[in-house]
Amino acid sequence: MNQASFKKSVQNLFKQQEKLLTLRNSKLSGGNGIYDRYEFPVLTAAHAPIAWRYDLNQKTNPFLMERMAINAAFNAGAILHKGKFLVVARVEGADRKSFFAVAESPNGTDNFRFWDYPVLMPETADPDVNVYDMRLVKHEDGWIYGLFCTERKDPATPQWETSSAVAQCGVSRTRDLKTWERLADLQSKSPQQRNVVLHPEFVDGKYAFYTRPQDDFIQAGKGGGIGWGLSPSIEQAVIDEEIILDNREYHTIQEVKNGLGPAPIKTPLGWLHLAHGVRNTAAGLRYVLYMFLCELERPWVVTHKPAGYFIAPEGGERVGDVSNVVFSNGWIERKNGDVLIYYASSDTRLHVATSTIPKLLDYVLHTLADPLHSRACVEQRCALIGKNLDVLKALKLPGKKRAART
Repeated sequence: MNQASFKKSVQNLFKQQEKLLTLRNSKLSGGNGIYDRYEFPVLTAAHAPIAWRYDLNQKTNPFLMERMAINAAFNAGAILHKGKFLVVARVEGADRKSFFAVAESPNGTDNFRFWDYPVLMPETADPDVNVYDMRLVKHEDGWIYGLFCTERKDPATPQWETSSAVAQCGVSRTRDLKTWERLADLQSKSPQQRNVVLHPEFVDGKYAFYTRPQDDFIQAGKGGGIGWGLSPSIEQAVIDEEIILDNREYHTIQEVKNGLGPAPIKTPLGWLHLAHGVRNTAAGLRYVLYMFLCELERPWVVTHKPAGYFIAPEGGERVGDVSNVVFSNGWIERKNGDVLIYYASSDTRLHVATSTIPKLLDYVLHTLADPLHSRACVEQRCALIGKNLDVLKALKLPGKKRAART
């Protein structure tokens, strides 16, 4: 390839990516009245800057090969900072190593562009083998905290066992999302901790954490559920006692595992939560999102929890590196009450859904809870059907006459 051809090929790379980065994202029609999905993902592997993937020097890369491929961009923390919509995405290289990178958008739904460099997260004395799934929170102490999963090989297993891991909660903080200070990993009595989230306010003068205690890297064992614990310090965070505020439950969307997504949103009626639930199927684990509401003064007390899932994978979202999965660890509340929910599909790409605080509160307050038995679920549905048939009759709209139940 001569110099002119090489230059043209480089220009074509940037031209093609620019089409992707400036693609307008539109709401999909239809929907369920609770939230709106969008036509395109907001981040994919192809959004990663050309300079991250290619050696653009003709002398060292004469065939313009992709030297450091990106496999996926997903599971992003999110924050509205100085008028900019920012997500801290989990970016995974072809080498399976994940790292954090900030992408910025003017409106939160499209035109996301990664900053020039990914986050060079400081290490502790025990270096991370992998880091991922950061939750961002602006705490009332003035810092922006990023809590994430830090993964290391399980030292209790033989050297030849190369798939066993220990997951713990890494803690970092920043003022500008450019310079990060690494604090000590969270300590608790649980052998493993994943999906840990920092509550945005002090509770009894202490830092409050939502946890997910586990006995094993994959299996919850005797652990599981969304926990709650307090620590007097954030620099050396230690939780001596955890209580479970939302447990696993047989034959539900969260029978295998559940964990909190982003930090909760404070509303006049309580703390609004988004979480993920996991159940087993013949095709493997299925991840969905669900919501619940907690008391303002006692954030560890659940007051309302709609039955079933809030968002589940649909269409192309079901296909990817780990199929049949949606996962969220970031959302943004705007001053006008709009909420942008960032969720990843199948460990591959990042999407956005939009709603409002009034809609989400209406959903959690007035959607029935799971009675946990099939007949009771049918009774709930029959009551809704009867109510609707009466409404149709009163409005003289098409609908079958109310029939006697069997």
